[in-house]
Amino acid sequence: MTSLDKPTTQEQEDGGHRDAKAVTEAALFEAFGGLRGMVETVLPGLLFVTIFTINKDLHLSAIAALGVSLLLVAVRLVRRDTVKHAFSGVFGVAFGVVFAMMTGNAKDFYLPGMLYTLGLALAYIITTLAGVPLIGLILGPVFKENLSWRTRNPGRKKAYAKASWAWGLILLTKCAILFPLYWWADTTQFGWVLVTLKIPPFLLAVYLTWVFLAKAPPPIDVFAEMEEKEREEEARKAAAARDHEA
Repeated sequence: MTSLDKPTTQEQEDGGHRDAKAVTEAALFEAFGGLRGMVETVLPGLLFVTIFTINKDLHLSAIAALGVSLLLVAVRLVRRDTVKHAFSGVFGVAFGVVFAMMTGNAKDFYLPGMLYTLGLALAYIITTLAGVPLIGLILGPVFKENLSWRTRNPGRKKAYAKASWAWGLILLTKCAILFPLYWWADTTQFGWVLVTLKIPPFLLAVYLTWVFLAKAPPPIDVFAEMEEKEREEEARKAAAARDHEA
């Protein structure tokens, strides 16, 4: 390879930057379920509001929503895929069905999910103020860095803090829209607004997280460090055994 063929320092940095973005994108896709996870999140609520809009039958709408949630879990089990996103959807729908059936108010089908969103927004903000941003706790294991970013990677901790603020404020804004509508709008209008607001805020939060982390220092792979220490310890013991035999 001639000097003209060798990549320049700038080209190497650009390539490393692209690699970091790709790794971050893949990790976020894994952590938040990707396209399939979004479908599993939206479909039960969409089915509920569609059936209720057509015939105003709370029981049929609730049963259909719960049924499709269970079906999504069954499909994942058959395919031996991870079921955490589908199971979380089932629990959310189940709580919504219980609330709606107890009160007889179809809008209460959405209330548990709204309260969860509010609690999650507060969790993002409070943990960030406490110096342990929630998004770092979620993504640390995905990046194989665990909590190393807290003390050993300040640039990454700052990125996690920015991302957690983004998630918290976006979810609070969503709650500020939905809770007044819960009281003022009719069930059909409220249901369609809620379904419409399922994905866009989520995508915005994920995009901002990707932007912040792609610009942050790379994660410290603590698993690789532990494996390296184990190899060094084994090599030390082997060397000591050879010296003893000699």
